[in-house]
Amino acid sequence: MTKPPRLTKRIAAEGLGSFFLFATVIGSGIMAANLSGGNDAVALLGNTLATGAMLFVLITMFGPVSGAHMNPAVSLIAVARGDLNGTDAAAYIAAQLTFGILGAWAAHLMFDLPTLQLSVKARTGLGQWMGEAIATFGLILTILGTVRHRPNWIPATVALYITAAYWFTSSTSFANPAITVARSLSNTFAGIAPDDVPMFVLAQLVGAALGAITGKAVFD
Repeated sequence: MTKPPRLTKRIAAEGLGSFFLFATVIGSGIMAANLSGGNDAVALLGNTLATGAMLFVLITMFGPVSGAHMNPAVSLIAVARGDLNGTDAAAYIAAQLTFGILGAWAAHLMFDLPTLQLSVKARTGLGQWMGEAIATFGLILTILGTVRHRPNWIPATVALYITAAYWFTSSTSFANPAITVARSLSNTFAGIAPDDVPMFVLAQLVGAALGAITGKAVFD
């Protein structure tokens, strides 16, 4: 069995991956909104393509180092499955959140916006919560199924799943508690009001747990 890289290297990979992923989600949202002339469909398409492309790159690059979780829900499922210990997971999640927020702030700076913001964009209600639960359920199922049967395809399947989920879910598929927090700190196209964060995160965690249960039943 190959020994995993040192924890410091894995934390660096999680931090860098989260920085670039979160900067991409927020930065491409700003760029898309600026260029779309008020057409939200065009803006969402731009946001989607940039996010999917960056996910492919980051998972390909950092997957061999840390697993390229960039998502506390993924790290928690790894703990539940015995693939990651709790101490390492706590460090992963701290890096994801800290460097992800730095990525959001970097996006603001790139577009000459105030660094410190709070979103006022409401994202709430049963439909939105259901969208987040289903988005995260599908993400975990995608990861577990691909790891089991087509490990070399993980970058492609995750990137393509999120690209699709941006469009088929009512919430546009945050599917990540850390990026939900970061997006609450950005009053831009990708933002979410801070008051709406707790229910989004709860829905994500429920969806992740159900995805793990289903994945174990189907793939293990």
